[in-house]
Amino acid sequence: MKLLIVNHLTNAYDSLRSNRLRTGLTVLGVTIGISSIIVILSLSAGAAKIVSDQIDELGGTLAVVRPGTPDRQSEIKDITANLSGSQVTSSLTERDVEDIEDIDHVTAVAPLMLLGGNVTTDKSRPRNIELVATTPSLTELTSLDMYEGQFIDSVTDNNTAVIGQQLSLDLFGTENSAGKTFRTHGMRFTVIGILKRQNKPINFNNVDFDHAAIINLKSGKDFNQGIASIQQINIRATSTDKLPEVIGKVNEVLTNNHRGEKDYVVLSGETLTRPTNSLFSALSATLTTVAAVSLIVGGIGIMNIMLVSVTERTREIGIRKALGASNAHIIWQFLIESLAISIAGGIAGYFTGYIVAFGLSRSFLTFDPIFDWAIAGQVLGISLIVGLVFGIYPAVKAARKDPIEALRQYQ
Repeated sequence: MKLLIVNHLTNAYDSLRSNRLRTGLTVLGVTIGISSIIVILSLSAGAAKIVSDQIDELGGTLAVVRPGTPDRQSEIKDITANLSGSQVTSSLTERDVEDIEDIDHVTAVAPLMLLGGNVTTDKSRPRNIELVATTPSLTELTSLDMYEGQFIDSVTDNNTAVIGQQLSLDLFGTENSAGKTFRTHGMRFTVIGILKRQNKPINFNNVDFDHAAIINLKSGKDFNQGIASIQQINIRATSTDKLPEVIGKVNEVLTNNHRGEKDYVVLSGETLTRPTNSLFSALSATLTTVAAVSLIVGGIGIMNIMLVSVTERTREIGIRKALGASNAHIIWQFLIESLAISIAGGIAGYFTGYIVAFGLSRSFLTFDPIFDWAIAGQVLGISLIVGLVFGIYPAVKAARKDPIEALRQYQ
């Protein structure tokens, strides 16, 4: 049996090597399909990992309250709404924030009121940006380092703002814009600080701080008829062990404030990253389905070359069967050739996909693709399936040839 397998492998190598150009083009078809899938899977995994790393940086003591029902579908809707910049009616209020601050073992609480609006300066055209109205405690719950100036605090004037480094460049043409002013919602704000560049457009706050302006919560309320429409409340517990107790108390407080209505969700740890992971999983699945079309084309190429090979080797098939080769031997002979093409394309596509993914991440994105053995296993499995599915028909067709007719055909 071992000698028979070695013989099949040798014959497959000789057959594919004798038609190098044709074999190479067929392998290329599979390579393109596999590399497309690798790019999508590795980049989506890298994007999802960003939020997990941010949660880990805070030592597992972070909890987040968002408006909405605690089911998976609404979580995806909420995060896509925030990422797109659209605003939804929120059930969270200032009273919720104040009551959460009074809970034992809570060290910091920061509300996020997300606002949109046009911002203008003396020398720039109106530019639509994201305004974040919050409190000084935000720096204790999010990694926000200052590049210049200071963050908003209890003694700074209400008409002051902290802006992202990229927004500083966009509005004023410089990263050193402390002391400059901009106007939004009919009010003039003075820049008192510029954040260090984060390069994290994907985060658990759903805010790209590089392009955002942070203002005092009171100023945000002035834009909304004195009402704080809060889209998120960040909470930090004293320790990881105390976090479950804090979350329980938060649920009690909010249930009481909202008269028993469960119109909010409290997220922490894995549940906090789940909406982002679900979103990227959905996007990844959709894009992978599209990329699979090119893989099908590559599979059709395998079937085509194998059918041509069967036709060209009809006399060889007849001789083998006349010498005692069974149908199974013929099937395996051609299946091994098909699998060799698909596996070679899969391996080439795996490395090509990662090269393209790293190229994209360096040129256009702010995160790296993820190397994962599970992805390598999926690639191998997909390659084997493609080789089997598109190679089985030519192999069976070869095995069904009558040896007498096969020998007579090329006399």
